[in-house]
Amino acid sequence: MAHHKSAKKRILQTAVKTERNRYYRTRIKNITKAVHEAVAAADKAAATAAFATANKQIHSLVSKGFIKKTTAARKVSRLHKMVNAIEAA
Repeated sequence: MAHHKSAKKRILQTAVKTERNRYYRTRIKNITKAVHEAVAAADKAAATAAFATANKQIHSLVSKGFIKKTTAARKVSRLHKMVNAIEAA
């Protein structure tokens, strides 16, 4: 256990940041899973709606500084490609 005041504070800060990061990581997984499920069901309307939500949520995480802009662009691009593939099939 920490003996210094600053070390105790650092432990508390780490716990808070860990919880916040876990929440955001889970959020990204869930919103992408919704798009994947809609694409698997070949439901264009549901996939488009899920993609719009995912796009907004992922870019909001960029503004919070949780993920980089290029990472968000890559994730959104891959999801968009999947949604567009429904029409082709």
